[in-house]
Amino acid sequence: MKLVSTNKTETNTIELTIAVEKEAFEAAIAKTYKKQVKNINVPGFRKGKAPRNIIEKMYGADVFYDDAMQECYPVALDEAATEADLKVVAVTNVEVEEVNADGFTFKATCIVEPEIEIKDYKGIEIEKKSTEVTDELVNEEIDRVRERNSRMVTVEDRAAQMGDTTVIDFEGFVDGVAFEGGKAENFNLELGSGNFIPGFEEQIVGHNTDEEFTIDVTFPEEYHSEELKGKASQFKIKLHEIKVKELPEVDDEFVKDVSEKDTLDEYKEEVKENIAKRLEAEAEKDVDDQLVEKLLEKVEGEIPEVMFENEANNMLREMDMRLRSQGMDLNTYMQYTGMNPESVREMYLPEAQKRVKMRLALEKIAKLENITPSEDDITAEYNRLAEAYQMEADKVKEAIPADALSQDLAVEMAMKLVKDNAKIK
Repeated sequence: MKLVSTNKTETNTIELTIAVEKEAFEAAIAKTYKKQVKNINVPGFRKGKAPRNIIEKMYGADVFYDDAMQECYPVALDEAATEADLKVVAVTNVEVEEVNADGFTFKATCIVEPEIEIKDYKGIEIEKKSTEVTDELVNEEIDRVRERNSRMVTVEDRAAQMGDTTVIDFEGFVDGVAFEGGKAENFNLELGSGNFIPGFEEQIVGHNTDEEFTIDVTFPEEYHSEELKGKASQFKIKLHEIKVKELPEVDDEFVKDVSEKDTLDEYKEEVKENIAKRLEAEAEKDVDDQLVEKLLEKVEGEIPEVMFENEANNMLREMDMRLRSQGMDLNTYMQYTGMNPESVREMYLPEAQKRVKMRLALEKIAKLENITPSEDDITAEYNRLAEAYQMEADKVKEAIPADALSQDLAVEMAMKLVKDNAKIK
């Protein structure tokens, strides 16, 4: 391969003129012949056994040229882009200029990664969330554990109140006629949950166990059933049971039931430690999120739309892989949600734009700061990935080229540099 010339035709668009020399072209023709000969009939020869020179005499010397050129394009283009120090993100046009037995020359119109600018990435001011563990937070966490360990107890000595769970039979009528879907038996309804139409739950309040009564309600105008929208209705109710949630007492016995600790004081210390870890993790994530947003604001440059589209497609493939690991696939998901590939891609596009801009920003910072992972860094990362995926390190190396891994590490190191130099209050 020989890079003949480069010509910038517009922003982020380069036209490469590339020559594929005789040796490489001849090897591609020979490969094409071996692939196609089994499907070629030539009189006097068994199918698939005709010599190449006979086929070329019969069909023309250029019979294998087109497919051989297709074989050559990717490698030639990749080598030319490397020589020109270009990162090609899309090829919009390929045009052959000259072709013969000595090789061929072609022009490729390529969209390339932009050369973006980023300044003032050191000293970014960030406000970190408080990680103070207050008594209120500890009590809230203990209350959540009490809720998970609560039990329902039947109440027989009073009428229903908001917050109670009632067991009821009900049947609904409009103009004296029962309507479809308006009847149930032994239904558990928490009063105040808002699960039923306005006024329904409130009118059960004050009634006692085994009492039968009728309530009047009006369906909302935005109700999902056309037949019931805005209609006045009556419900016949029978109240079978009133239940309340009973929370366990917070004492040493409770502690032994819900933890490995023996006393309430020990348990509270454990809860404090867990809350502190959670708050610190949340605060660190929030710091990272703020840094990302502020870095994105500092990116200057025109980024090709195709880069965002490519990343959105990558995210689609990632989603499909996740769904498949859960026994589903993207097509089934779209059927359930009423979406199509375009609407799913559109959903991912904003995040794709952020990912692309962020990657370009960090690559630029790595370049400006001369960040280059060492061999030890790369080896350590291969070992980490091997452990994470329970694979042999050599298998990971086969799957992930060292150059790609080095670029990823450089991006991570650039982000660490930005964070280490941030002014975090």
